[in-house]
Amino acid sequence: MRVLTGIQASGKLHIGNYFGAMKPMVELQEEHELFTFIANYHSLTTSKDAATLKQHTIDAAVDYLSVGIDPERTTFWVQSDMPEVLELYWILSKFTPMGLLERAHSYKDKVAKGIAANHALFSYPVLMAADILMLDTQKVPVGKDQIQHVEMTRDIAIKFNNEYGEIFTLPEHLVQEDVATIPGIDGQKMSKSYDNAIDLFMDEKPLQKRCNKIISSSTPLGEPLEYEGDNIYALASLFLNDEQKIELQARYKSGKEGYGHFKKYLKELIWEELGEAREKREYYLNHMDEVNDILAEGAKKAKAIANAKMSKVREAVGLL
Repeated sequence: MRVLTGIQASGKLHIGNYFGAMKPMVELQEEHELFTFIANYHSLTTSKDAATLKQHTIDAAVDYLSVGIDPERTTFWVQSDMPEVLELYWILSKFTPMGLLERAHSYKDKVAKGIAANHALFSYPVLMAADILMLDTQKVPVGKDQIQHVEMTRDIAIKFNNEYGEIFTLPEHLVQEDVATIPGIDGQKMSKSYDNAIDLFMDEKPLQKRCNKIISSSTPLGEPLEYEGDNIYALASLFLNDEQKIELQARYKSGKEGYGHFKKYLKELIWEELGEAREKREYYLNHMDEVNDILAEGAKKAKAIANAKMSKVREAVGLL
């Protein structure tokens, strides 16, 4: 089954990204034909600085390779290395009613948060549709807030197919129902925009300092602690199996340890979990030619599929 995922080039990745997107993506490549691209065209909707976008694109490539994206199993490239997607984006615009875009929740939410309303932001779902349809994608892993975009992609594809024949595969969304909201150090959803994230590749001492800032209750040392609703426990449990969670719950109830102990324990869990990834990251940072070769090879493979699809599309709509 062909699965497509897009990665935003938006800066340092954090624990929320790791459990919400990166780890599930690595697991997908074990069973599916995974295509993954760094969505730097999409990032232009909010990017204001060329040098920063370039650096974020490279950082995303290095970080995802470090956590386990395997170029032998996954086709991995940068979106702008396949500009054909912009041609398809324009063609699909003809089959996208204004009302469909006006109903997009994501556009309304971003404008409400102060992001300037412009055509790129408004037509974002059409470019996403082009990404998906160009590669005959069957499944698209998304968060619940992105399901609408996959449904819009299907609507656009159906309109096109009704006019020109069965050219596009109709994709389906793939949602992880069991992914809990991952709290930041202040208890809100972990997000760079809230300045409450624990970055993925922090050095050990800054990582401990960051964990120490996690908000907890003021229960004095020596009294049993509540693990339900505790931010430290919520984060630590992400790294634990069921048996280990029960053991940690018992430690909370014993009253023998305070929140400071559990913050140190959380740091140790994070540090251990990402040990291999740190080593890989150090390797890739020192072998950027290899990273570039991986992305170039991925773009070559993706373009071969895209060009075959675009030949059919151009023929269908009458382009020479």
